Amino acid sequence: MQISALDIRACRLPDGLPGPGSLRGGAGDGMECVVYTMRTTDGQEASMLGFAGRSAKGAGASAAASLRPFFVGRNALDREGAWHDWRRADRWWHHLPAHAYGPADCCLWLLGAQAAAQPLWRYIGGARDCVPVYASSLVLPDAAAYADEARAVQAAGLRGYKIHPPGRSLGEDIDIHRAVRQAVGDDFALMSDPVQPYTYDEALRLGRALEQLGYLWLEEPLPDESPGALAELTRALDIPVIGGEVLAKRPYALADYCARRVVDGVRADVSWSGGVTGTLKTAHLAEAFHMPCEIHTAIFHPLEMVNLHVCGAVRNSAWFEVLWPMDRFSFALPGGLPIQDGVAILPETPGLGATLDLDAIENATLEVF
Repeated sequence: MQISALDIRACRLPDGLPGPGSLRGGAGDGMECVVYTMRTTDGQEASMLGFAGRSAKGAGASAAASLRPFFVGRNALDREGAWHDWRRADRWWHHLPAHAYGPADCCLWLLGAQAAAQPLWRYIGGARDCVPVYASSLVLPDAAAYADEARAVQAAGLRGYKIHPPGRSLGEDIDIHRAVRQAVGDDFALMSDPVQPYTYDEALRLGRALEQLGYLWLEEPLPDESPGALAELTRALDIPVIGGEVLAKRPYALADYCARRVVDGVRADVSWSGGVTGTLKTAHLAEAFHMPCEIHTAIFHPLEMVNLHVCGAVRNSAWFEVLWPMDRFSFALPGGLPIQDGVAILPETPGLGATLDLDAIENATLEVF
């Protein structure tokens, strides 16, 4: 199954979808992505969306310049060899963003699963056929907005809700977490992901407050690149501390994290962690240390489908994460994610188990590289 082509589209999503301004520190409207399409000499093909930051054209041009000559001519089934070869090649000269390789690796796995006539999660090695779902907020204006959204998530039947607080002040953030707990009651699963706005002392105070409020975990309260402070915080708190989401060059960058228990659990996803291969390596590394590897949202629903397949192939990720409102991230996935009664159901059809909306992708295309 020799790779004959890798095309990369730069896309701008339709109006009405959230832009970087929906998250803290962002600006501007709309959202952009890339779409990789990998073809083989025997007529097979697979496509997958990818993260593009603020410029799909920039991301697409650089990825195509480096990844097309790297992949064309290789056997699409030699995923492990390609992963190691790319790690070395990227170190020497390419230095692409951490999210550039993921969509290509996803295409490799999808081509293999399609050829084997197996759903991707079973092709990897099935572990379970359903996963509970929680929704994550964007950054909202105030405590009332978070409380209203949490109630909406609960009413929709999802099993949990995670807060991305504004980070303007610790007091406001604690008030938001308290308001959400009051809104949904004591038995609904809640998590917190402040995205590193705090000093150590502030993070400690938030963690203590969350312990009293019964939150499941505290995620990225301090920068991932500060393992000393994170380790100290992890020792001081009873609530599990989760981290490592944005560290590149995994699983190697997380090996010492796990060995020293810098955090209680790590994060990975098929977009930012080197595709299916990098995410599996991270999950298996954490498993060896009896740690969870919670799969992180990949934002776009076609990528979330690949995340779901990985969730179905590992045992140490308790949840499937989606961003809320869900319909704002469903670009190119007709019919939506396979969620029933707050549980994501793994598909039984070959490959991704869903068909991408190629017309929507075509209409959103800015340029093809």
